[in-house]
Amino acid sequence: MKKEMMLKGFVIGMMCMFVSTAILAQGDKASRPSAPQTATGKVGEATVTINYSSPSVKGRKIFGDLVPFDKVWRAGANEATIFETDKDIMVEGKALKAGKYSLYAMPGATEWSFIFNSETGQWGIKRGGDTSKDAAKDVLTVKAKPGKSASMNEKLMYEVTASGFVIRWDNTEVPVAIK
Repeated sequence: MKKEMMLKGFVIGMMCMFVSTAILAQGDKASRPSAPQTATGKVGEATVTINYSSPSVKGRKIFGDLVPFDKVWRAGANEATIFETDKDIMVEGKALKAGKYSLYAMPGATEWSFIFNSETGQWGIKRGGDTSKDAAKDVLTVKAKPGKSASMNEKLMYEVTASGFVIRWDNTEVPVAIK
């Protein structure tokens, strides 16, 4: 009887350990297939930081297929991409106040739109696959021209440069000017 009780206690203890490990692992964003990344840098006097989740190509056709043309995209994976500036800036010639924004993109074959939205912290898409962006909270929309990247980029990446930021994924890159 005592052995049976010890065995049951051991089994229950092991089950609790596995369940708690699984629950804790859900909170570890670094273990996601599209791991979180941060791009940060100075553009003039402003510090610009972009927090995003970085999906991989994995042999898929990205722009115009996985990420449809002319449809708003969360500009990354998982939660909506976050764009933060500590100073007022000019993005593609338009004013953007210092602050934290969700950054969305609408890719097109010859032109992209980038949308800065005041709501942050939301998951990037709804159950049906549409973006979670609330258009009433859009602060700024700018246009930029995509080009062919110098090399294939398996993982989505942002880079903050002295003249703005660049998004690169697959064989595409889109520079966005900031002053």
